[in-house]
Amino acid sequence: MVKITVHVDGMQCGMCEAHVNDAIRRAFPVKKVTSSRAKKQTVILSEGDIADEALRKTIAESGYDPGAISREPYEKKGLFSFGR
Repeated sequence: MVKITVHVDGMQCGMCEAHVNDAIRRAFPVKKVTSSRAKKQTVILSEGDIADEALRKTIAESGYDPGAISREPYEKKGLFSFGR
């Protein structure tokens, strides 16, 4: 899995966060998406990679300003993964 973090300007409230999350869920097959207006970012967990331009277009079409995008491998950390 991959963790994609997108800097997003323009989110002012919880509904803004939900709006960005819903737009991403509709456009891409993601496992999890969370947005934070305080951190000005959206974090996406996905099985496969998502193209930068497609992400930027989806966020921009929902009325917000996408910025820098970063990626890192993501490994689920569960209760029983300790000691692996």
